[in-house]
Amino acid sequence: MLRRALDGLYVASAGLASLCLFGIFVMMMAQVGMREAGLQLVGADDLTAYLCVATAFFALAHTFRRGELIRVNMVFALVGPAGKRLLEGLALTLAAIVVGTMVWYTAADVLFSYEIEDVAQGTIAFPLWLPKLVMPIGAGTLLIAILDEAVRVLRGQIPNYVLEAEARAARGDFSAEV
Repeated sequence: MLRRALDGLYVASAGLASLCLFGIFVMMMAQVGMREAGLQLVGADDLTAYLCVATAFFALAHTFRRGELIRVNMVFALVGPAGKRLLEGLALTLAAIVVGTMVWYTAADVLFSYEIEDVAQGTIAFPLWLPKLVMPIGAGTLLIAILDEAVRVLRGQIPNYVLEAEARAARGDFSAEV
């Protein structure tokens, strides 16, 4: 049940990233259409920038789990299974520390923006804590995915991101390697 919930979280996060990407498309098409009509879509540039950040942060966990983030395998090829497990554990520990720190500071920034009632300085003045909220949520989802993989490594299992990359290679799909 927990496995299904975690996988659902990663897919939901990727779904939010997809919706944000679609929002960028809609915003850009609206700008083009309105420009042709001699009108201006107020705040479109600001909203598009926030949607870009949301797309990137919401996609992190799902991308990580699918093995599509950058990974340097040169050292892994030089060691045996025990060495790989140790290196995976070390890498996941360091990743958890870095991403956990990112979650902490981005959440603190959201809280600070909320407390001081910080508003955007663009054409539409709206509370900045709202677009900033995607950063700790997206990074937090990535942290959960990293810890999820760390548990797999501690259990002696191969991480999902390795299995996914191997499955792509077996199919002859080297698109992530380019």
